[in-house]
Amino acid sequence: MRQFKAPWGTVLWVMSALATSICIAIAALPNSPWARTLPLLGMAVAALFIVRDYRITPDSILITRLMWTTRLPLAGLQSARRPTDADRHSLTIRTFGNGGFYSITGWYWSKALGAYRCFVTDPKRIVILKFARRTIMLSPDAPEEFIRALPPETRAP
Repeated sequence: MRQFKAPWGTVLWVMSALATSICIAIAALPNSPWARTLPLLGMAVAALFIVRDYRITPDSILITRLMWTTRLPLAGLQSARRPTDADRHSLTIRTFGNGGFYSITGWYWSKALGAYRCFVTDPKRIVILKFARRTIMLSPDAPEEFIRALPPETRAP
């Protein structure tokens, strides 16, 4: 099994610090108990989705979260590659998920990739995994090594 860290990029640090500060400031205001509790609850829920690392096993990719692991079977993986300029400059829409409060996770859509699922902590380290029926975006600490650790037939030329 190969393990790759999920380091936070500058964008995630800034967004998370800003969101945390806002939640704490709202919770500190003299208002109803619900108004104090909801921002702290939001922080706790967002923290659950933190991506801690990525592990490649012989048959799957494991995405370790704070309290659970998401398993992506390697069966059907067609390619693994770094983003192209077209990927980077394509309009992206978050259809459901978190855009930067401790992680960039959820379901997104872009003209270049179509619908995809995101498990990202640093947009500068992205790896795009194309499966037969889905596309996944990750951000391991060593993207090129991550791609080389996958089965050879999945590496983009």
